Amino acid sequence: MSDKVKVLLAEDDPNLGSLLKQYLDAKGFDTTLAVNGKEAFDLFVKKQFDICILDVMMPVKDGFTTAKEIRAVNNHVPIVFLTARSQKEDTLEGFSVGADDYITKPFSMEELLMRLHAILRRVSNKSISDSQQSEFKIGKYQFDYTHQTLTINGKAQKLTSKEADLLKLLCLNMNNVLDRSFALNAIWHNDSYFNSRSMDVYITKLRKYLKQDERLEIVNVHGKGFKLLVPPEE
Repeated sequence: MSDKVKVLLAEDDPNLGSLLKQYLDAKGFDTTLAVNGKEAFDLFVKKQFDICILDVMMPVKDGFTTAKEIRAVNNHVPIVFLTARSQKEDTLEGFSVGADDYITKPFSMEELLMRLHAILRRVSNKSISDSQQSEFKIGKYQFDYTHQTLTINGKAQKLTSKEADLLKLLCLNMNNVLDRSFALNAIWHNDSYFNSRSMDVYITKLRKYLKQDERLEIVNVHGKGFKLLVPPEE
């Protein structure tokens, strides 16, 4: 599915690289494996990735150099280093070149997965809080995110926190697709099946709140997410 988190994995050990890719793919990620830093950077500039996992000790180009090059073109994508070296200097260098986390080999697959989910939650939460916009015009409605109210013809509907968070994400992506997995991680901190069903309930509630303006529509985009359709201002 297209809403999977896209992972760039750079690991020169063919056995470990293959094992990590299989594990992450089985856990719902879309993983691309590179065998050295040069290949990893070439892939990064050609495709879009949500998170990078880089081995430090790699041939052709090491992980630190690769991270610096990635940071030169993208300052936001999370980067996790894998290394057999645990010296303090290496850890400090990893964070100095923009690492979000640093995992020393040997490590458990479960630990890596927990670290990845924690980083992705931080990124998702930051995306909501980073947007300073708190008031939106949605057709005939006024949406005040700070006070969690949706107003039409002087009558205000009070929203719950999750309703307000979800409507804000829809507004920030107005007339564009809001990725289902992104919204789940941003608001529910987990894109499990149960949370996904919960979000569907909230979408139904928002549709009900917006029905007084028949031009508005929240549509399902199959395999991707939702789109809040708002007509252009007349």
